[in-house]
Amino acid sequence: MKPHDELQSLVELFPSVSPLIERAEHVSSAMTPEPYKSLLAHDHHMTVAMESFHKSPVEVRVLAKRLDGNVYCREIVLLKHGTGEIVQFGIVRFDLESVSERVREEILSEKTPLGRILIQHNVFLQIALGAILRVTAGLGLSEALQMPLYGQTFGRLATIFCNGQPAVDLLEISAPLERR
Repeated sequence: MKPHDELQSLVELFPSVSPLIERAEHVSSAMTPEPYKSLLAHDHHMTVAMESFHKSPVEVRVLAKRLDGNVYCREIVLLKHGTGEIVQFGIVRFDLESVSERVREEILSEKTPLGRILIQHNVFLQIALGAILRVTAGLGLSEALQMPLYGQTFGRLATIFCNGQPAVDLLEISAPLERR
């Protein structure tokens, strides 16, 4: 699937009157500016990357969710622990058949970021980076990340493979960052 098609399929999981994203364009890793390049261009969990970058554990806040059979989707923000500062917006589509019942229950409890759950349960996985995106915020993303309307930031599309099978499709968008 092309990055634009994958992005559209994830955004359409949670339709809104206000557009989430005004514009998104694919950017090569080499052309992604720092600190976004270090934060996004890797094959690791964003939970770990965000905690390392922001020097703080992160908490999850679920904005919207749906469960269709074994496919669980959620729209989230990650916040720096105890501060309320939003550091990431995300949309997740997860095939829950790829994990144990215990992991499934913990994911559905919506208390812990997905990456942290998979790490704590030693779920064997591989993360494949699909695309780095330069994103212009529509009203939906502007509100979710508390950033200016039409402001720009960067994000990524990725797929998590659990036990060799594609299990999770992700859209992960960083809150705007200062260049360091």
